[in-house]
Amino acid sequence: MERTGFRFGAIRAALAEEDNVLTVTELCDIAGVSRSGYYGWLKAEQTRQDREERDKADFQLILNAYRFRGYDKGVRGIHMRLLHTGIRMNPKKIRRLMRKYELFCPVRKANPYRRLQKAIRTNNTAENLVNREFETHGPRSILLTDITYIPLNGAHCYLSTILDACTKQVLSYTLSESLEVDFVLETVEKLIDNHGISLNKNTILHSDQGCHYTCVKFIQLLKNSALRQSMSRRGNCWDNAPQESFFGHMKDELSREIPGWNSFADVERSIGDWIDYYNSDRYQWDLAKLSPNEYYDYLISGIYPSFP
Repeated sequence: MERTGFRFGAIRAALAEEDNVLTVTELCDIAGVSRSGYYGWLKAEQTRQDREERDKADFQLILNAYRFRGYDKGVRGIHMRLLHTGIRMNPKKIRRLMRKYELFCPVRKANPYRRLQKAIRTNNTAENLVNREFETHGPRSILLTDITYIPLNGAHCYLSTILDACTKQVLSYTLSESLEVDFVLETVEKLIDNHGISLNKNTILHSDQGCHYTCVKFIQLLKNSALRQSMSRRGNCWDNAPQESFFGHMKDELSREIPGWNSFADVERSIGDWIDYYNSDRYQWDLAKLSPNEYYDYLISGIYPSFP
C-alpha cells in the first residue's frame, strides 16, 4: 500500500510540473496504477491527514508511557502503563506505531556476568520443597532469594534480594561492597521487620546451594524466624527461575545507567529507585496487567483496582 501511495504521489508531482505534457491516464499507465485509484487517493487525502494526526497524537501517548519513570518498556509494558492512565490501546496498534516512528523495544540480552561462584557442596543443603510451584500456593508462601553481581568501576558490588514468587514483589534487598555473609543475613532480618506479620508458619525461603545459604548462621536465622528452608538442585537455575528473571530485567533496564556509576552511593540510589519503580509501577502481563504491589493487594482484597 505504501508503494502504491508513493506512485500516486509521483503522479501528482509530475502533473504539477510546468513542462509536463503527459495526461493522468498516461502517467497512471507508466506507474502501473489505475486512473480511478489515483482519483480515489486524491479524494481520501484529508482522511489520510486526519489519520496521520491521530497517529502522531497516539504515538505521543506511547512515548510518554515508554519513558515513564525513565525506564524503557516493550509493547506489553506500554500497553499496561496506558491502562493505568485510563487509556486502552491495542498492542497491535502500539506495535504498528512504534514501527512507523522507529521506536524500538529493549531486547533482553544474555547475562554477561557469570553467576556467583558456588562453594564446594556441603552437608547443610536443604530439600527442594518448592519444585517450581512458584505461584500455586498464593502470596507470602514461597519466597525466593539470591545474590547477583553489580558492576562498578571495573569491579563489583553485590545485591541480595528476597522475592515473593507469587506476586513477584521485592520484599527485601541489601546491597554490599563485599561478599561477607552478613549482608545476606541482613536481607532476611529486613524481611522479618517489614513483612513478618504477613508471613505464616508454612512460608518457605528458597535459594540455591551457595555458601551463604548453607552456612550455620543463615540456617539458624531461618529457624529463629520460623521460616522453612528450601534449595534448588545443584546447578539448576530453573528451580529459582523468577528470581533469575528479575535480575536479568533489572540489569537490562539499568544498562544505560551502569556506565555512569562512580561510587557505591550511585549504585544504592539507582537500585533503590528501580526497585521502587518495579514494585509500584512496572506492570506485568502475567500479574493481571498490574504491578507487583497492586497484584498483592488484589489477591488479598479480591478487588481489582480502578483506573481513571
